[in-house]
Amino acid sequence: MDLQLAGKRALITGGSRGIGLAIARQLALEGAAVAIAGRDREALSAAVAALKAQTGGSAIGVAMDTGDDASVRAGVSAAARELGGLDILVNAAAKPGGQAPPPKLAEITDQLFWDDVNVKVMGYLRVAREAAPHMAAAGWGRIINVSGLAARSTGSTIGSIRNVAVAALTKNLADELGPQGINVTVVHPGLTRTEKTGPLVEARAAATGHTAAEVESRMAGNVLIGRIVDAAEVADIVAFLASPRSVAINGDAIACGGGVKGPIHY
Repeated sequence: MDLQLAGKRALITGGSRGIGLAIARQLALEGAAVAIAGRDREALSAAVAALKAQTGGSAIGVAMDTGDDASVRAGVSAAARELGGLDILVNAAAKPGGQAPPPKLAEITDQLFWDDVNVKVMGYLRVAREAAPHMAAAGWGRIINVSGLAARSTGSTIGSIRNVAVAALTKNLADELGPQGINVTVVHPGLTRTEKTGPLVEARAAATGHTAAEVESRMAGNVLIGRIVDAAEVADIVAFLASPRSVAINGDAIACGGGVKGPIHY
């Protein structure tokens, strides 16, 4: 299937690593020109070089802190200027989850909460606010917010709150921007293999005396496909949602964690 992404211009926040980088790679492979945004200039430069080498496509880096309003305004403006416009926004910049046990009630401080929500919820809103006018002017656009399956389960109080908030943000934006030709969706990855997975598995194996394979098997114990989903597989779904082919999906959430035993969502 031709996703009709050739010539489209995409901004991916959190695009220098992890799921964000995998999404940028897939969009570039489909023919989109991509701008990846992040705070670490060195990581951005390395990621841009890798994207160009792997895809042969157009890629630029934009220094941006989604937790800072002025930085977002400047970053989105720079991306639109360098790309000649913006058709697609993928919000993927967030403090990583799953690297350590989430804080319990007594351990949750105001700073922990607001730092997390400021980057992932308010940050997504900031970038969408700046990017949407570029899409509206052209009468077409796609905004995909990367949230997470903590929106559908307990176990991480801050994680659940921020991810549910992203889903609520998505639907509100879809209702407002849909008449302007802009579809807004949210994806919920679960446990996902990125460049951090290997070291994390090895550390847990060393700490518990189990093999890496045993640790991975336990981590994926509730995943229906029986293994950890790869970031590239999440990127495939996002690439479809970013395309004109996805016009029938708007304001909805797509889970991409390999399936979870038990709950029914309808």
